[in-house]
Amino acid sequence: MNGLQLDQSGYELCFESLREPRRVQAFPCDADGHVDMDELGETRLREYLYARAVIGKEFSLPSVRVRDEG
Repeated sequence: MNGLQLDQSGYELCFESLREPRRVQAFPCDADGHVDMDELGETRLREYLYARAVIGKEFSLPSVRVRDEG
C-alpha cells in the first residue's frame, strides 16, 4: 500500500470510444481524476491501463464526471 488516500466516493474518470459513441470505460477517481489503481481488481486494472494506452486511437482524452448514483 502506498499510503495515498483518495476520496473516490462521487467521481469517475470516463474514456469515451472514438469509434462507438455509446461505449465508455469509467473508473472511480477523485475530483482531480486520480484513479487508485491498487483498489481496482485485476480485470478493471487491465481495462484502465488499456484505455490509457490507446488515447487518441480508440478512446478520447478522459474526463472527470460526477458518478451517476441512479
